[in-house]
Amino acid sequence: MRRADGYDRWRQAESRALSELVQGRLSRLQHPADCGRAPKLVCNLNKGCGYGCQVHHATYCLIVAYATRRTLVLNSKGWRYAAGGWETVFRPVSNSCTEAGAQGVGWGSHAEASPVVELPIIDSVQPRPAFLPLAVPAELAPRLTRLHGDPSLWWVSHVLGFLVRPQASLQRFLDQAAHDMGFRGPVVGVHVRRTDKVGTEAAFHGLEEYMEWVDDYFELLALRGGNTGPLQRRVYLATDEPKLPGRGAHQEASLIPYNRSPCNGLWCRYPSYQFFGDSRIAKTASLGQRYSSESLRGVLLDIHMLSRCDYLVCTFSSQVCRLAYELLQLSHVDAADRFRSLDDIYYFGGQNAHNQRAIYNHTAQSPEEIDMRVGDTLGIAGNHWDGFSKGVNRRTGRHGLYPAFKAVHKLDAVPFPPP
Repeated sequence: MRRADGYDRWRQAESRALSELVQGRLSRLQHPADCGRAPKLVCNLNKGCGYGCQVHHATYCLIVAYATRRTLVLNSKGWRYAAGGWETVFRPVSNSCTEAGAQGVGWGSHAEASPVVELPIIDSVQPRPAFLPLAVPAELAPRLTRLHGDPSLWWVSHVLGFLVRPQASLQRFLDQAAHDMGFRGPVVGVHVRRTDKVGTEAAFHGLEEYMEWVDDYFELLALRGGNTGPLQRRVYLATDEPKLPGRGAHQEASLIPYNRSPCNGLWCRYPSYQFFGDSRIAKTASLGQRYSSESLRGVLLDIHMLSRCDYLVCTFSSQVCRLAYELLQLSHVDAADRFRSLDDIYYFGGQNAHNQRAIYNHTAQSPEEIDMRVGDTLGIAGNHWDGFSKGVNRRTGRHGLYPAFKAVHKLDAVPFPPP
């Protein structure tokens, strides 16, 4: 029906128009007519964290630059992942305005009049501006609401997309790797994070828990039909656990089920699946090798391949998982529902409060639950994935559980300065 009535064509055209609008504005911002006179925002890439966190840090910097009408100067020389800087991996943030030209002042209430402002990390920026994620520019909000299931995600994704345009050498590497492994769909991307966060920031999740949702996706795909032959189930497996992939790169799974065999390989445990991936990436992701050039190429390949999958199963506590999910949006009109997170809901690290709006009344059925009325604003802390979310009713001040289906994301549309 959507094809027949032209709705799909409209969505495709609107998606292209919005993307071109935002990319054009970012390009003009980063290439001012007179660099010497242009106000600038200086951002140091080397935040004390891993690759995904640092890329999200750069994304935050560009959002602030856009919202304050300043050209972003990204200081990246000596970057832990590439000593030559950002431009050795990705296309330059600017081709014509790359130096601050003067000593900057710190972020604060008196910084607006300064020609150069130095931006702290999002965790310590004070005062906190309203335009931080998950806010979207108010002028774009009506169009994004009609187009996309998560306008905040769309906005972050398209700012990120401007930053991570690959250099030609990186693009050749990514294309060749995909060709060599015979990558094709339908395929589900699975990211299993182990080395640095399990037991501290994230709980352990066994591979079988991920594969339950992979099975669910392919069962639904089979029910929808449209396949000319047997449905080949494919998985791109990205992990920092060297022991997990078994035999390693793009193996055909063809033996007996996991629960009936002492075999540990993927080809034994999941005989109906073809797995893509490279076990060498897991070895270079170890804490001792994390900042090597090999490790960088590995994480770049994993994120790229995950973002090319049809669906993602991962943990949103992982920056890599969220990066792949964000980049997935750039290949589709709306890929907001193409995921299953085993822990957190989607968020942007350091974001302002994430609010929901109650669309149904609810009367607490236990001491752990909270009452809510239609229209109440709820500050969500997380989804328990058992039918309930946890948060605070900002009207009553009470904290507790509430049925997840009775609330929706409350879009934070914030006026940005005119482009």
